Amino acid sequence: MGIWAIIIFAAVKMLIVFTVMMLTVTYLVYFERKISAWAQNRIGPNRVGWKGTLQPFADVLKLLLKEDIVPEQANKTIHTLAPMMALFVAFTTYAVIPFGPNVTVFGYTVPLVVADVNIGILYVLALTSLGVYAITFAGWSSGSKYSLLGGVRSSAQMISYEISMGFSVAGVLLLAESLRPEAIVNAQSGWMWNAVLQPIGFITFLVSSFAETNRLPFDLPEAEPELVGGFHTEYSSMKFAGFFMAEYANMIVTSTLIVTLYLGGWQFPYLETFGLPQAWFVVISILAFMAKVAVLLFFFIWVRWSLPRFRYDQLMNLGWKVMFPLSLINLIWVAVLVMVFKI
Repeated sequence: MGIWAIIIFAAVKMLIVFTVMMLTVTYLVYFERKISAWAQNRIGPNRVGWKGTLQPFADVLKLLLKEDIVPEQANKTIHTLAPMMALFVAFTTYAVIPFGPNVTVFGYTVPLVVADVNIGILYVLALTSLGVYAITFAGWSSGSKYSLLGGVRSSAQMISYEISMGFSVAGVLLLAESLRPEAIVNAQSGWMWNAVLQPIGFITFLVSSFAETNRLPFDLPEAEPELVGGFHTEYSSMKFAGFFMAEYANMIVTSTLIVTLYLGGWQFPYLETFGLPQAWFVVISILAFMAKVAVLLFFFIWVRWSLPRFRYDQLMNLGWKVMFPLSLINLIWVAVLVMVFKI
């Protein structure tokens, strides 16, 4: 494939992925409100547009028209940089996640991933670890004790749960023998999903994902009862919207990562044995990927409106006394699978 073909295909894939991500983030806010209303026996947004479907756009307009207030004691440069960093991490992490099998376009074989790199999982782990800097910068630069406490909480929380997440991912890499997401998906053909082979690793990664995305019951960095709004207390207008969008974008990226690592990625079990034409095979594979991600996103929202927030000591005890030992046990179990059962 020539250099110009590579550039054109990459640009098209980036445009498609960015558009889908933005639309999903927009309507994820709508579904969050609808699901919370369903959980609390309310109606939810139903005025703007047909049955409230234009409510997300009304929210964006409202935030655009609000005044951007920056405290006098704030470090204005870092205060402005923090939400931009959060958005950058959220929207660039998805670049290495494959969302379908390879397709043939005009005689070229095109992988359905923005950047097909051999160290894809390492890239994801590196970028997600940068996300905490955005929150810490926001907390420190705001000049508010509430924001600072939220930033400190976030740092401690990320350190505690990233260790468990890293060990859980190590189990996946042992079975796939590759850091390349495409290879990890291919290693889960049929029903050889990692969620089946290593359920403890799947559960620890899933719980760590809630902590990484600051979703309930792990939203201690922005706990309203004691910290007002936590790290984003002193943010308004589009800067607040940046953090708001980053949270939902991180939910999407985390869900796609869980699907890739543990739920077979875009694979529909034994679909290749049906002898379907390539076009149908690709479409069904992409729809399977989207369906798995949608189920996980619903789970993220459902948990938020079902469980209460942890106390901070409970959060730390769970991370160090439960999650960390379980992730080590999972790693030993996977090593046994590889060495003894030759899986």
